[in-house]
Amino acid sequence: MRRVIGWMGLVVFSIALLSGPASAFHAGAGAGSPPLVPVELAERFLDAGEHPVFIDLRSSEEFKAGRLPGAHSIPFFEVLKRYGEIPRTGRVILYCACPLKEVEPAYQFLWDHGYRNISFLDEGFPGWVKRGYRLER
Repeated sequence: MRRVIGWMGLVVFSIALLSGPASAFHAGAGAGSPPLVPVELAERFLDAGEHPVFIDLRSSEEFKAGRLPGAHSIPFFEVLKRYGEIPRTGRVILYCACPLKEVEPAYQFLWDHGYRNISFLDEGFPGWVKRGYRLER
């Protein structure tokens, strides 16, 4: 049942993006593919003392169970309402536990709203965990 709700939510989110008057889908110019940050590079940022803003797009329950150091929770389906919480300057890295294709609408939405500092964690949360990097709980 959860998978169906997630898929339906993605459809609703995508429709909302496509129906907006400022959408780049309508204008014919888009953000293109989101820039990807390899998991190893994101860990090196932390090791070097840089603190990128990690935005966790997973559910609140998944966020509470474990997250990247210093991450902020803005579940995917809340991006439309809460995007103002995402900084417009500095390095911002979005991540989730789903294929990149599923979160591309969020990137397009943020691009349409002037964000130029957003990238995605390549391999997402599963890639981070697979390497045994530190987590917060």
